[in-house]
Amino acid sequence: MTYHASHLEQPPARDDVDRLQGAAVLEFGTPWCPHCQGAQPFIQAVLEGQDGVAHIKVEDGPGQRLGRSFGVKLWPTLIFLRDGKEVDRVVRPQGPEPLRTALQAIAPGA
Repeated sequence: MTYHASHLEQPPARDDVDRLQGAAVLEFGTPWCPHCQGAQPFIQAVLEGQDGVAHIKVEDGPGQRLGRSFGVKLWPTLIFLRDGKEVDRVVRPQGPEPLRTALQAIAPGA
């Protein structure tokens, strides 16, 4: 799975996220968030073509349990997972490098 421009209609349950196998990136944000919009070119550049990495784009907001379970406070927040466990996170990336570094931690050789 590669980069996804759209948020999921229904976020996954935390139990489903915890059971993920392999490398995955959970991206929390909203379509109207200017920080999220500004980070999209960096996120896309880093995740495009990463077929071995699941990109799960979740619309976050009040009452959204998945974001709260990960302690998300600012958007966008990207959680880098390996086999359902958080390895790294990047909050409001200002460029591609922090994303590349976090990606390397979950998918060496990516």
